[in-house]
Amino acid sequence: MKNFKNILLTSLAVTAFSCTDLEVEEIDSEVIEQDFSTVNVGENLTGLYNTFGGFMIYQDNTYALMSLSGDEHLVPTRGTDWGDGGVWRQIHQHSWNSSHPQILNSWNGLNGMTFSANQILLSGPDAQEEAEARYMRALATFLILDLWGKVPDRDPSAPVIEDPIILSREEAVARITEDLSDSHINSLPSAGPGNPDGLRVASKASALFLRAKFHLNKHILLNGGSSGATAENADMQQVISDVDAITAEGFSIQDDYFGIFEDPAMSSEAIYIITGGDGSTPRIANTLHYNHNFILNGGGWNGFATTSEFYALFEGPDDTNAPESGQEERRGYVPDDNLGRGMLFGQQYNFEGEALETRGGSPLFFTRDMPEEITGHGEATGIRLIKYPPQLTEAGDPGVGPPFQIFFRYSDAWLMKAEALYRSGNTGQALTMINELRSVRDASPLTGLTDEDIIDERGRELYIEFWRRQDLIRFGDYLEPWLYKDQSAVNDENRLLFPIPITAVSTNPNLEQNPGY
Repeated sequence: MKNFKNILLTSLAVTAFSCTDLEVEEIDSEVIEQDFSTVNVGENLTGLYNTFGGFMIYQDNTYALMSLSGDEHLVPTRGTDWGDGGVWRQIHQHSWNSSHPQILNSWNGLNGMTFSANQILLSGPDAQEEAEARYMRALATFLILDLWGKVPDRDPSAPVIEDPIILSREEAVARITEDLSDSHINSLPSAGPGNPDGLRVASKASALFLRAKFHLNKHILLNGGSSGATAENADMQQVISDVDAITAEGFSIQDDYFGIFEDPAMSSEAIYIITGGDGSTPRIANTLHYNHNFILNGGGWNGFATTSEFYALFEGPDDTNAPESGQEERRGYVPDDNLGRGMLFGQQYNFEGEALETRGGSPLFFTRDMPEEITGHGEATGIRLIKYPPQLTEAGDPGVGPPFQIFFRYSDAWLMKAEALYRSGNTGQALTMINELRSVRDASPLTGLTDEDIIDERGRELYIEFWRRQDLIRFGDYLEPWLYKDQSAVNDENRLLFPIPITAVSTNPNLEQNPGY
């Protein structure tokens, strides 16, 4: 094992203050050696997994950038609720700036992951531990490159006063490629479906999934989000090969759609699951009304909703797109369920099946119709999205959601392969795959296949599962107008990337701000 030491220069300043000046009386410096050979690699890997799950499982920060910035989710301001200085509105409207707190939190969290992974790689890991650290570094690098287009890289063995270098897009892509090479993936254990412990850490299947998603988006990543880039056939063949290898690990499409999210760890579709905080409670709470009594500690937070345009992507009873109940049949009707699943629309009910009211005493009826402005909403505007159901406690009382959320899911891999076939010119095979999925979901078959069909199918299958922004960019739809988006942001290619937080730019001379900010 190599014995790496980090030489740190620290300063102790003793100052004296007066009303008119600041005098530095003394500065002492000392050298501190950090011995990486003493690092507990296993504990650090566990910390890395927990850190990622902890900040991805909630509704803000990185999740918000990936979901709220698209057309599937918005957080309207309801009176004074969910105002929060406009941070939620700005993400959906594409009116953010380089001081946005959730952009800063995401930047710090993901870059902290790459630094932690670099530390582990300097600490003499064995082959599997190295592969796990590389998997997590590749995951964080992939997201940073996707969201900001450039990746800082700090060598943990360098002095702390040394500014991180900035990887170009090509260098970041090369590092992801190396971290997800066959030699490293083959050092990871197999963990098939129904293995909660194995699915919470890197496995062959999760690394293959990440590599497939990386190659599906590689042409976009190399071009700063531009959808005008053309996918290389070799990348699409890699996607197809990797998804086939995931299938060989035992994963399959589950016909009980909402059962996937009721017990994610035992699903035939969950490939990589994350944990953190109170499990999936935020995914439940942020959509339910204050008077819903399905979860502990009171009702929901009454925030997140969807647009009628996104809702219209789904088939309803008799293809009307407007069911009268709170149920949505496109992704699995759940009978005799007072809460409903998928799309919460219409009159809402409590745990006992009694009709709910707003805080003002009116029927709590979630509507499709939305006001002209994103502010000034009432308590019941907007159809709500829900996948992870609340679960009863052992005593039969309202509880919380499953303690896991799915980050990589097999149906996503299935659709990635179908898209790769389509982009390779194999439209017939792609159509067959998509119709197989639609058949399992009790949806009518498609008779042809276009770009719009694929992006819409991904929206229907994978809503509120992190990937909507990335999908919209890949298909060239991210800059299109939608409800409440600022007109100035429509067709503004600068919005394909988020701004580098102003604090990061001001403290690292190697880091240049993205255009337009």
